[in-house]
Amino acid sequence: MSHKIPGLRGIDHIGLTVPNLEEAVDFFVNVVGCTPFYDLGPFESGEWLATALDISNTTTMKKLKFLRCANGSNLELFEYEADHQNKTLPKNSDIGGHHLAFYVDDFNLALDYLKNNNIEILGEPTVRTAGPSAGQTWIYFKAPWGLQLELVSYPNGKGYEAESIHKLWHPAYPAE
Repeated sequence: MSHKIPGLRGIDHIGLTVPNLEEAVDFFVNVVGCTPFYDLGPFESGEWLATALDISNTTTMKKLKFLRCANGSNLELFEYEADHQNKTLPKNSDIGGHHLAFYVDDFNLALDYLKNNNIEILGEPTVRTAGPSAGQTWIYFKAPWGLQLELVSYPNGKGYEAESIHKLWHPAYPAE
């Protein structure tokens, strides 16, 4: 039995439900720098939507929008209207908790950019000098609606690379 999906190439997109699609698109395009592509919707409630997405059959997908984020995964942003919709973002420690990490070439320049755009920064940069993540610097920040995001950079690679012929995905590395 194979231990991977046949033909697997990588992650095509990450889907996120946002409270306000216009606000989210504005943030990801005009602050982060993603490129907008196309949108779809609305999709009215019903059995097809309920079955395909495992949601209530009274849910309406108001609209979705695809964005390209430089040389990484695309984003698919959704705005739904649903009875009993949970409007509280999970914390990283919650089941289903998550964040998006954006790789940057110049960490300090990118951090200054976020600060100059009045983006909420969480704490101070974490600089790894030892272990498998040695060479990496990161910090969390938040989108206007509270989604946790991360800036990360390791321009000279990570510590684990000295002992491994395989590498985690990185914009500068070819596919293995």
